[in-house]
Amino acid sequence: MPRTEDQYEQIRESKKKLIMDTALELFANQGYYPTSISIIAKKAGISKGLLYNYFKSKEDLIKEIINQGIDELFETFDPDRDGVLTEDEFDYLVHENFRLIKNNIQHWKLFFAISMQPPVFKVVKERIGEFMPKYINIMAKYYNKRGVSNPVTEALFFGAVMDGVSLNYVADPDKFPLEEITQKIIDVFSHKNSQKEQNEKNK
Repeated sequence: MPRTEDQYEQIRESKKKLIMDTALELFANQGYYPTSISIIAKKAGISKGLLYNYFKSKEDLIKEIINQGIDELFETFDPDRDGVLTEDEFDYLVHENFRLIKNNIQHWKLFFAISMQPPVFKVVKERIGEFMPKYINIMAKYYNKRGVSNPVTEALFFGAVMDGVSLNYVADPDKFPLEEITQKIIDVFSHKNSQKEQNEKNK
């Protein structure tokens, strides 16, 4: 029987994932510049021509890998997309961010490794630059509502801590106390009591 459109789409997505996973591993272990399209195709067990059916170039491939990874992490932020971060959503983004990394640690170890390579970092910086204004706006409103004296600085500090914890965890997951650190981040950065304390002061 001929394949259905859904079956063709599943095959296509499977091939695309194979290419991206293979490229991610090679870029991380061998470096972006030394890894050619030919090397990726050979490692994936497909022809170079077939690979070009999915990606126009190596640059197109690395952009897709980076954008997909960053988008996956960004999905944990403001899940209902209303531009307002609640305390429950704050807890969710911290837990979900680390859950994604913990559940596929090898992938994220490779992802963070290629993100630090100079030619790839340009793509990372560009993608994050698109998201940052939205992030700062929402986080600043969250902290401002809770009476934090410098909401923007607090938002940037929180983001830097999340990045640092993620990198430390993938570097040594067996010895890094992720659950305890997760709760510590929520205790320190959620400022759940700040609004109540501010209301008490204003009485």
